[in-house]
Order: sequence, then structure tokens, then C-alpha cells
Amino acid sequence: MTTTVVAGNPKPGSRTLDAATRLAEALTGSAPDHVVDVIELGAGLLGWGDEKVTAAVDTVASSDLVVFASPTFKATYTGVLKLFLDQFATGEGLEGVTAVPLMLGAGPAHAMAPDLLLKPVLVELGATCPLPGLYLIDSTYTEDTRITDYVERWMPVLG
Repeated sequence: MTTTVVAGNPKPGSRTLDAATRLAEALTGSAPDHVVDVIELGAGLLGWGDEKVTAAVDTVASSDLVVFASPTFKATYTGVLKLFLDQFATGEGLEGVTAVPLMLGAGPAHAMAPDLLLKPVLVELGATCPLPGLYLIDSTYTEDTRITDYVERWMPVLG
């Protein structure tokens, strides 16, 4: 099984990337095969045909399991993640990919954002999202048991 983490944070090497990597490891028992820190794709995200962006899209599209992660910005996922997701064809760009939406925020006010905002976009692009999205508090996710609890509860669905 090929596992990829996609982190859509405007800051490279972010807590979002760390949390997504932790979740992917907890779900699979090993480090992800690929990591796409979207901000590192730079200005190539603003158009079509950039080699680095195309390679990242191909990597994600050929993965079996992808954790898509974003911090909560203005009550939704980031624009940089949206720019990356816009590179995938509607209905088929993520066909065959099992996607897990993950978002981080400062407090519980946006706890439904992964399911209400990120998951529908992933499904529109053809991904299968059998699990509910996971929302983590960005200041406590390394200390609390939310990732472990989530994996224990939902791992049977992934098989």
C-alpha cells in the first residue's frame, strides 16, 4: 500500500505536516511513502503544466491512502491547498485513492470543517473518504490521544 501525506500549510515543515505524518504512521504502522509539502511547489501552483506540480499530482493520484491536511484559515482549508487540489481532474483525478481529511485549529469552533469543507472537495475529485475527517487542536495534538483514539475507532473501516 502506497501512503502519501499532503500538507497545505503556507509554512514549510509545519505542525500540519507533522500531524498528518503522525496520522499516516498511526493508520499504517510505518512512515508515509511520500510527503507533499504543498508550499514547496511554489509559483508552479498558479498555472498548469509545472513539472514539480505534475510530479506531485501523479504521486498523489497513484497512492492508495492519502492524508490531506490543512490548518483552519478563515473557517476553511487554505488557499494553497485549494491551488493544489485544482490540479486534479474533477471526478477522476483521485479515483482509486482513499483519502483522509485532517485539519488543525486553535480551538474547537471549527471541529466540523474537515467533514463539511475538505471532504466534499476530495469526493468531487474522485477520492473515496470512508472515514470521518479528523480535527486536531494545534497546540495539543502531540500530547493528547486524539490521533490514537481516531485510529482505534476507525481502523476497522480501512481494513
